[in-house]
Amino acid sequence: MENRIKFFLLASYNLLKTLAITSLCIILCMNNAWAQQLYDPQISRKEIKEADIDTENFELGAFVGVMSIEDFGTNPIFGARLAYHVTELLFMEISAGQTTTDDEIVAEQFLGQAQILPSSDRDLFYYQFSAGFNVLPGEVFWRNNRAWNIAVYLQGGVGITEFAEDEYYTIHVGGGIRWLLTDWLALHSTLMDHIFDNDLFATEKTIHNLSWHTGLTFFF
Repeated sequence: MENRIKFFLLASYNLLKTLAITSLCIILCMNNAWAQQLYDPQISRKEIKEADIDTENFELGAFVGVMSIEDFGTNPIFGARLAYHVTELLFMEISAGQTTTDDEIVAEQFLGQAQILPSSDRDLFYYQFSAGFNVLPGEVFWRNNRAWNIAVYLQGGVGITEFAEDEYYTIHVGGGIRWLLTDWLALHSTLMDHIFDNDLFATEKTIHNLSWHTGLTFFF
């Protein structure tokens, strides 16, 4: 009789234990489902298209503009430029340009002479090396749905100017603005002062030749 009572109590204990464990598992599963529903909302994600920004460091292009040659008037200029961007702020550039003075130049009119330079010597050609620094990189916004990356840069260097059958060591300083129209195309507007010494009028003097030009460049 005593053994039967022990067996009944043991069986009852095991049954209660099993029921307790089962109930605990059910409660935990229900709590987990409730927690996921409360803290894991279904958010609709928008598809974002990232801009394909080229990482090329070389920039090649051409430009046109005007150049004021001291004592020889202001005339159209055209040329080309090749730049290498060392960092986001620093770049190196080589460029070349050419212009031709007027048939009736300012010096001839001022001195009353018939001709100072023959027509074959009135072409001015320069090639130069310079370093540039982007001082104000930023953005320009057009209305509410368009923006362009821009950079205001300072630039300076040395080069050679060929004019009047002679070559002159030239220093140039200036700056400009670069608009990045696309990820591979940029628009430049540059103002530069080309400084060298000449003695075309018997006395050597330092002359300043201002040029302004604009052009397109391609990144590759």
